[in-house]
Amino acid sequence: MSQSSFPANFLFGSATSAYQIEGAADEDGRTPSIWDTFCRTPGKVLGGDTGDVAVDHYHRWRDDVQLMADLNLNAYRFSISWSRVQPTGRGPAVQRGLDFYRSLVDELLAKGITPWITLYHWDLPQELEDAGGWPERATAERFAEYASLVAGALGDRVERWTTLNEPWCSAYLGYGSGVHAPGRTDHADVLRAAHHLNLAHGLGTQALRAALPGRAQIGVSINPAAVRALTDDPDDLDARRRIDALANRIFDGPMLRGVYDEDLIQDTSRLTDWSFVKDGDLADIHQPLDALGINYYTPTLVSASADRKLPRRDGHGGGEQSPWPAAEDIAFHQTPGETTDMGWTIDPTGLHDLLMRYHRETGGIPLYITENGMACDDKPSPDGTVHDPDRIAYLHSHLGTVQRAIADGADVRGYFLWSLLDNFEWAYGYSKRFGTVYVDFESLARIPKSSARWYAEVARTGELPALPALDALGEPVGDPVAD
Repeated sequence: MSQSSFPANFLFGSATSAYQIEGAADEDGRTPSIWDTFCRTPGKVLGGDTGDVAVDHYHRWRDDVQLMADLNLNAYRFSISWSRVQPTGRGPAVQRGLDFYRSLVDELLAKGITPWITLYHWDLPQELEDAGGWPERATAERFAEYASLVAGALGDRVERWTTLNEPWCSAYLGYGSGVHAPGRTDHADVLRAAHHLNLAHGLGTQALRAALPGRAQIGVSINPAAVRALTDDPDDLDARRRIDALANRIFDGPMLRGVYDEDLIQDTSRLTDWSFVKDGDLADIHQPLDALGINYYTPTLVSASADRKLPRRDGHGGGEQSPWPAAEDIAFHQTPGETTDMGWTIDPTGLHDLLMRYHRETGGIPLYITENGMACDDKPSPDGTVHDPDRIAYLHSHLGTVQRAIADGADVRGYFLWSLLDNFEWAYGYSKRFGTVYVDFESLARIPKSSARWYAEVARTGELPALPALDALGEPVGDPVAD
């Protein structure tokens, strides 16, 4: 294998989530999720945007799968809408909702694309939130029942499963800063929610194991922070330790090692006594995994600070309240370098750090980059094409970093570009474009960008090509991918 080659059978995919692309918010029995409610709360989502229509994937899925095939993708990671298949979060499944996913999976398989299901990507049924949401233990129990329903419907044809996507965001942004649904702001509830999301992962994994054939592979996708200290001052290094506990070890500790680290418990002791952790919980959470998904966008830079008026540059939206429990005396700084349209610094070294860390700490669990990409202010050219050379450069640098981590010994087996399509970007509405396929949000027409054609060539050849030449205006010289 040459230095520019990826291993044989490496997965080149793209990823989406249900609420961001499906639309059809009230069709075929689907009921509101917390994001339907949040979008209708004045001031919560930019421009009052909603996912009611999104990019209408629910009705255009066949064309979207053909797009994936045209782009040579050999894997597609997507999430199930919980309230589409189990509208109240309890009881039997709605077969019309499951039929949509059955049809989608069958079409993917017919095109030679591996379906990779994520059971939870932030869209909790509203009825479960009304009953207390993730700070309540019962929500984890309901999740295990839901996992069994989906596995029973799709387990005969889907082998790759993810329990949760980015539980940090669900707990910290949903219940801490309130910039994500359900929009609550209680730091004690953040910690309760984090634990019950961990428990949902564990109980859900057990439910999947019981319902799926032995060949099924089960994992979880976390968004660990590559935390760095501003200086080598002991107080800054301790700030890094504390944020590492809150960002990373609160999830990977129970999932991978079966423990909550003592420093995390001590750091947050003024908020909770952690009595919500019951006997047997840690054993339930610490389940054998077949895959660990790493979602990465930018590093995190911290220091100790007594000035609570400093702007918080942690990349997780504004919000009057910090999402970080018991961390009021820690400052978050913008890391140096070029930034994306989200204001996130482009720095692939953080991805290498995380891949090597989890290579060391997992005991050999295969690693996958389950999200990585950038938002750009993409616009069609007069001829109707969409050129995004900045995204190509971003993908080139991060895929090169994956190759470097593999060369350094990390068992990385796949890369999922975020995202296949421009879509509803949560509290930013439709103002941010992460897609490698441009979507006209009025007509809903799809236009593959230059990055889509470039990535298609990587997927086709398994090689990382040189970056395309650009003219003085930053436009590609000729077609970046030959027909």
